[in-house]
Amino acid sequence: MATRSVETARGTRTGALLLGCVAEHGTQTHAYYACPALQRGPEAARNLADAIHFLAALHGRHPGIVDHAATRTVEPGGRAWLIQAGEAMADERLYLTRLSVAAGPIPSTPGGAGSETAILAQRAALATLALSDRRGCALGAALAFAADWLSIRTILDAAAERLGVEPRPLTLGKPELLREVADGAVASERALLFGAQQLALQHRALWDLLEARQQARREY
Repeated sequence: MATRSVETARGTRTGALLLGCVAEHGTQTHAYYACPALQRGPEAARNLADAIHFLAALHGRHPGIVDHAATRTVEPGGRAWLIQAGEAMADERLYLTRLSVAAGPIPSTPGGAGSETAILAQRAALATLALSDRRGCALGAALAFAADWLSIRTILDAAAERLGVEPRPLTLGKPELLREVADGAVASERALLFGAQQLALQHRALWDLLEARQQARREY
């Protein structure tokens, strides 16, 4: 009975810790994400186009983080959500494709070759994370991706409005559902949170890259 109580206490806080980790280390707190130049002003169209194309390069191909994680997760609750999330990501990839077409070509930016190399490295790092054999790591990364995508989606939807593209409903899951899946996971809390933190840091690195590209265009 005591053991069960300890497990329950651990489980009920895992989801909150995971979402907190994403909020602290991911997209939401990055300065460029909140920068007025990203959505308003004379360079907003180029900045949004840049973000769209790089998000598409990172997450617009199949298989992605969610798909990889589904091959590494055996517990029923996690797998059920991953299957649903995999279907949702098919819609997200279609949305990214439509936005990329509407946005036009990637804005010319000094040091563009280095940016492409950085994105390839990020894709490889995310695939490695989502294919981890450490039980819980892949699920944690997928849950963190879904949580952080809620913030990223606000940028995509703002771009869609600007470009005349109809926004698509997001069905990856609300924070409450993501928290519930994390709380119900029987995997190691440490592994779940490690996967979540690494995913959030990779997304933060993407915003670092986008901010550096915006500054390079402005100074060119």
